[in-house]
Amino acid sequence: MDITLRQLRAFAALARTGGFTRAAESLHITQSALSGLIKELETQLGVRLVDRSTRRIRLSEIGQEFHAVTTQVLRDLDSAVENINNLKRLRRGIVRIAAPQLMASTLMPEVIAGFRQTYPDIRIRLMDCAVENAITQVLRGEADISIGPQREGLTELAADPLFDLPFLAVFPPGHPLEAKQRLTWADLVHYPLIALQGQFTERLALDLHDAASTQAIRPAHEVTFMSTALSMVSARLGITACLPYAQSLVELYGLRVRLLHEPEIRRQFFIYRRQHASLSPAAQAFVQYLHEHVGQRKWGIQPA
Repeated sequence: MDITLRQLRAFAALARTGGFTRAAESLHITQSALSGLIKELETQLGVRLVDRSTRRIRLSEIGQEFHAVTTQVLRDLDSAVENINNLKRLRRGIVRIAAPQLMASTLMPEVIAGFRQTYPDIRIRLMDCAVENAITQVLRGEADISIGPQREGLTELAADPLFDLPFLAVFPPGHPLEAKQRLTWADLVHYPLIALQGQFTERLALDLHDAASTQAIRPAHEVTFMSTALSMVSARLGITACLPYAQSLVELYGLRVRLLHEPEIRRQFFIYRRQHASLSPAAQAFVQYLHEHVGQRKWGIQPA
């Protein structure tokens, strides 16, 4: 049995208008074409749906039952098509984003706020977590995209480069480092360094070791979150290093930043998504907006 959508719409129009002429006009087809569709439908079902007379048509008892089902099917189908069109036109949808805690509290709120001005009907769900957990959220299908630094061995994920930024030294106002016009990593070893636990410090130590021009860094304190490090810097317990996207949080603590040289160490961040899995129109629009926002961002890095 191969019932077509055209047959169902022809039957629904006939039941709605009560006549072949008006039903054909409503569908913009000829009366003979409409009659042919009804006959095909009755033949495939093996029953008479319409009782015909010279003056009027009337649905048979089976036709009345079938009309109720047809109406619901067409209503559900039209609703599904409308929902898809709304998704394509970005009139609705949801984007699930996993981001490291620091990025979630600095860069992402301003990006989401700008995106919502353009697409107010799209819901954004931001999941703030540790760096490694952000990537895991995408692997488990709990997030559409995640944002994080470069990681090796992520064969199940597609990585879209987002930005490449250098490290900044962070210190309280009036600190001796503020008097220097140009800061190097060697300048930091004279002061207590507050670093992040895990791969952040491990990779930084390797980069400095490879440069072979700087003493090894030995953190005086290791903490989990950059907000803790900044709070400790604000209390003059030491200095720290961060990437420019955290500058809004640095400013909240009233701290100073300066670009670090010799060597200039950079970190590349990516937008991760599942390999071979297409993003929804809403998620695609958010990724495009995120790229545009980051591309226009000045970051306020001082070259000296």
